[in-house]
Amino acid sequence: MQESLRYLTAVPLLLLAACASLPEEDAGEPPPAVQAVRGNGKGTEVVLFALSLIDTGYRFGGKNPEAGFDCSGMVSYIYNRAAGLKLDGNAAQMAKQGRAVAYREMEPGDLVFFNTRNRPRSHVGIYMGEGKFVHAPQSSGKVMVSSLRSGYFAARFEEARRFFE
Repeated sequence: MQESLRYLTAVPLLLLAACASLPEEDAGEPPPAVQAVRGNGKGTEVVLFALSLIDTGYRFGGKNPEAGFDCSGMVSYIYNRAAGLKLDGNAAQMAKQGRAVAYREMEPGDLVFFNTRNRPRSHVGIYMGEGKFVHAPQSSGKVMVSSLRSGYFAARFEEARRFFE
């Protein structure tokens, strides 16, 4: 129930942001929150659902919002609920699926993989556009948005993969 309420709260807010008019001097480029939800339908649904889970607690091995999430549990849960795709396993196992995508061609909903534990593809998040991604890092203890351009994640980025068109 709480999951549904979060999702239902996030969607109208993002839709309102998308419908808001911009001041004339900024009319050429929508704000980042609006840009983040552009793209294919399933990618948009994935990002909107992921944003509804911001601040959900972290738990190693966690696979649902009540218990908390780890990175792969969060991705699996969101892809299943928002896109109807079943992704199981840890980040490294997920990275063996889907189609590789060049960094400059990433779209909202693509998965982004990082080497955060001196192991290839040890962390995964969901790209939301504008160089940002949603993930469940152990270090923060909650689902959050981070930048791919930050020193930490920029240095550890390995690849992006797409699971739908």
